[in-house]
Amino acid sequence: MKDLRHLYALEQQLMECNNDMVKEACENGKIAVGDVCSMIPEVLLNLPGCFSVRLRAPRTGSIEIGTYYMTSLLCEYCRALVERAVEGGYNFLDCIIAPDACAAMNRCVENIDLLKTCEKEKFFITYSDVPMKSDETALKHYVKQMRLRVLEPLHNVYGIDISQEALLSAVRQHNRVCSLINQLGEFRKEEKPRITGYEFYLLCLATYCCPKDALIPILEETLEEVKEREPDEEKPYRIRVVLAGSEIDDLDFVKLIEDNGAMVVADRHCFGSFPGREEIKVREGEDMLTQICRHYMVTGQCPRFMNTEKIEERKDYVDRLAKEYKADGIIYEQMKFCDYWGYERMAASHIMHEEYGYPVLSIDRPYVVGSSGQLRTRVQAFVESVEIKKIQGGR
Repeated sequence: MKDLRHLYALEQQLMECNNDMVKEACENGKIAVGDVCSMIPEVLLNLPGCFSVRLRAPRTGSIEIGTYYMTSLLCEYCRALVERAVEGGYNFLDCIIAPDACAAMNRCVENIDLLKTCEKEKFFITYSDVPMKSDETALKHYVKQMRLRVLEPLHNVYGIDISQEALLSAVRQHNRVCSLINQLGEFRKEEKPRITGYEFYLLCLATYCCPKDALIPILEETLEEVKEREPDEEKPYRIRVVLAGSEIDDLDFVKLIEDNGAMVVADRHCFGSFPGREEIKVREGEDMLTQICRHYMVTGQCPRFMNTEKIEERKDYVDRLAKEYKADGIIYEQMKFCDYWGYERMAASHIMHEEYGYPVLSIDRPYVVGSSGQLRTRVQAFVESVEIKKIQGGR
């Protein structure tokens, strides 16, 4: 297929957190808000006058400094963020807004704070308590925390408008991004998709890491390109898979999967389009903050939610994606030493195979995959086993 016009430029942007699009937004006076987890509603960090940057550590080599401060038994993603912060990679940030979501991320953000890695005079870090259940009591607490720990600090320190109108404006921008990403994602349902999993994921990842007002025109142009794009005559894959997991911000990981014959047709992970790029439905007459928090709580698929209904919902959610996108199998991924996904990957990969009948590949991986020979071999073996089952008439 013909290369997408903006693909290479976006690949270059995603090589750094403080990329050219971020620098331009900062030069224009916008407040850069560091974001480390989807449990903080992204919409609240993209009010008029500010924009969110999901923290990553692209091109990470050694994480020895991060390990020194956090020990080798904590999540590699968190250690990589500390390493990058010590290197000065987040000096452009005006604040970091973090949830009290997991012990490893708490230690990560605490170290970034204690080591004084961000040098701006007004720089601050806040922590918010976020729910572990999805009910009305949890929602009330969630709304209160988001007001006290997110909106009010942004308003008091930087004068950000936190009115109902400002929240509605942020929701409209969010919904526009979601609409474009979802329209692009629809092409993955085709027998001969006009967009690869890697291309789609690169575009989706950019929406978490770049100012959205600058990205929307690029997404609009790319959507029109894909509509006119001629798919390859031969299928570019051997099997179709759903990729479910934790913090997947390594483009090489998706590329490795697709280079070995498995096309990623749907995604359910922290940087993916499901559920992070679902539009927020606005109801007139109700407090905007409550509506935003309810959306993130109800649609959230994080293993942090421990109530029985959410546990069952996560399995059904992946099953629905697999059926809707005609997947032949599921890949469950976990970052090494991730407590939540350590349990979720083990339980869900077994249940999705035994109870739902899907071929499942369960992966425990380092933060940066690179050209891992072991992982490549496992993906190749998985693809071959699914192909054999298809030939034999099984799923």
